[in-house]
Amino acid sequence: MNTCNITIVDDHHLFRNGLKLLLNGIENFKVVNEAENGLELLKILLKEGIPDVILLDIEMPIMNGIEAAEKVLSLYPDAKIIVLSMYSDEEYYYKLINIGVKGFLLKNSNINDVETAIVSICNGGNYFSAELLLNTIKNIKKINKQPDIDSGLSEREIEILIDICKGFSNQEIANKLFISKRTVDKHRANIMEKTDSKNTANLIMYSIKNNIIQLP
Repeated sequence: MNTCNITIVDDHHLFRNGLKLLLNGIENFKVVNEAENGLELLKILLKEGIPDVILLDIEMPIMNGIEAAEKVLSLYPDAKIIVLSMYSDEEYYYKLINIGVKGFLLKNSNINDVETAIVSICNGGNYFSAELLLNTIKNIKKINKQPDIDSGLSEREIEILIDICKGFSNQEIANKLFISKRTVDKHRANIMEKTDSKNTANLIMYSIKNNIIQLP
């Protein structure tokens, strides 16, 4: 992996310094810029271009993370943003995924999770922390069996995708639909391939982005 250049955007100086120290201690990671709010971030990007990854807090003065993500991605559609989140920020996930944010990390995540998220997103993937994923599953508000795009998913595959997003295991889905676990395993593999997903987190992000499920 080549050097991954990172920009940290957070209004807490001590948090930025601590995160910067940890990230700069990881091979091939380099924090190239810091900003206290979204407006500062936009000025930095205008002057220096986009880094490989932007770590972006939601709650900030002047311009918060939601406004910043929207403006950054409208100007730089290829920007890769990881939102630094708290449990109380769940109401924003739906909007942020639709805007084009690539990942979500809890602010109290350990450095190994942060490293995993950055590597995944640098390599073109998405990342949803395990804790946030579990909490998100509990807060699904609306289900739509007609996705916004034609993904090639069959009606049965959409049904199984929704159950996966609800947190059901393959065996539980099989029991619920009166089919064999092997059949569910096969459907799940097809869903992963058709949606270009590698894990459950990717499937949930796909489902939110394509209006199959909605969060509060």
